[in-house]
Amino acid sequence: MRKDIGAKTVLYPLPVLIIAAYGRDGKVQAMNAAWGGIADDYKVAVCLSSYHKTVEAIRQSGAFSVSFADSEHVAEADYLGIASGNKDPDKFAHSGLHAAKGSKLGVPIIDEFPVALECSVEDIAEIADQTLRVIGRIENVSADEKAFDGDGLLNVSKVDPIVYDTVRREYYSLGSKVADAFSCGKKLMPRGASPSTGLSSVQCKGPRAVGFLPVHALV
Repeated sequence: MRKDIGAKTVLYPLPVLIIAAYGRDGKVQAMNAAWGGIADDYKVAVCLSSYHKTVEAIRQSGAFSVSFADSEHVAEADYLGIASGNKDPDKFAHSGLHAAKGSKLGVPIIDEFPVALECSVEDIAEIADQTLRVIGRIENVSADEKAFDGDGLLNVSKVDPIVYDTVRREYYSLGSKVADAFSCGKKLMPRGASPSTGLSSVQCKGPRAVGFLPVHALV
């Protein structure tokens, strides 16, 4: 038996994304965000409150990074969501995290998080009062070599991204693999039907649109 709970902003699971950009003073501005994902081939969309220091840095620089927070650094990721760069000019330094400039756009690549996207700003639109939708074009994917398998592909188990439960305000790690995508459902297809590969010709070349999980800021 099902139960209706009304209209709520609920989606399972939500990613824990760390959005970062350099300010004019050269300092890293970073925030924890949970409303975002792949918007199109090589594009990400994130919803951010307009008053954040990180948003100011994104507007100024025209570029930003998106990192996947992992289990090992859940406290640091949470800190970036509850501390304000408008109140603490050294917010990032106090997180204990470290960053270096990305090879493609020079955006902050946070060393401790295993995978990061370097994104150029394609569009910023106000979609509600103090809420912006930022569209970024993925120009490069930067990943720690430990996150790869021997076949050269990223392994989500090695990346170990965490997810956010918006109802209970809790973080969770991902579980184990349950099946192969675009494969396990073949047994239910009518005889003679051709399954979709899930990849367009565009997705098979160039920088990859990487997103382990389908962002409004936590702070």
